[in-house]
Amino acid sequence: MHSAQQLDYAAVRAAADRIAGSVRPVAVAPASDGVWYALEHLQHTGSFKARGARNFLAAHHRAGTLPAAGVTIASGGNAGLACAWAARDQDVPATVFLPANAPRVKVERLRGYGADVRLVGDRYAEALAACEQFAAGSGALSSHAYDHPLIAAGAGTLLDEIRAALPGLDAVVVAVGGGGLFAGIATAAREHGVRVVAAEPENCRALNAALAAGRPVDVEVDSVAADSLGATRVSADALAAAQDAGVLSVLVPDAAITDARRALWEEHRIVVEAGAATALAAQRGAPEPLGERVAVILCGANTDPGDLMR
Repeated sequence: MHSAQQLDYAAVRAAADRIAGSVRPVAVAPASDGVWYALEHLQHTGSFKARGARNFLAAHHRAGTLPAAGVTIASGGNAGLACAWAARDQDVPATVFLPANAPRVKVERLRGYGADVRLVGDRYAEALAACEQFAAGSGALSSHAYDHPLIAAGAGTLLDEIRAALPGLDAVVVAVGGGGLFAGIATAAREHGVRVVAAEPENCRALNAALAAGRPVDVEVDSVAADSLGATRVSADALAAAQDAGVLSVLVPDAAITDARRALWEEHRIVVEAGAATALAAQRGAPEPLGERVAVILCGANTDPGDLMR
């Protein structure tokens, strides 16, 4: 289905129609002078990933291409949770592959959404290979954490919701891992002349490196935010979106990410994962004013809050 799909604003609008009523519309709250927080960490499953997963399965359901064997994905993170949740909503099985050393809390959460969790190997690559083998043998539909137009378009529905809540939006700041959320947001933002700031940790910079090389390249991953932003390579759709004149790529040090995460807790009693705090770190450290009305997307909250108290 990938080749027949493309990521454009029409795809984002179609996604909004498909997922209406099944995801939580984003709340937008004033944070400081000229800055608002888009509270997407309040979304079902604790992250924006619910949008893409819901759109992906709903599109296949409507097209009659959602198999009885359901959907499968290799992800112990937010994408796996969202896939399991969306599959339960569509009443189809979800089979999720994880390395055997995956945190027990993630395994239990996945099972709580009704997923069949399969633990394979001790590295993500082994779980992914097993997932692909399972899909080939069972006929289950393979989902991806970020690199699919339907996934990215679903994530991009956030932008129009933010614009509706914040008329006159000048800029939006978004954390980038593999680039699904960024690609969707940037596609919608370009339609409305909204500037996009793509925030990445200094040592977790798949998009920034792709921009420098002119093509997606593999990068080393070493950051406090690697659990959610640790893609080794950005999607082609994300790179294409980032090459637009309205996009600014920003790198932030881990110390700034940790400070931003702690500030969200201390000043607003908001708990987010380091990946979400990366966007705020970029806004706080911006070398130039980003506009009079800036939205910072807090994209996920699947984290252990215990380390905020230290």
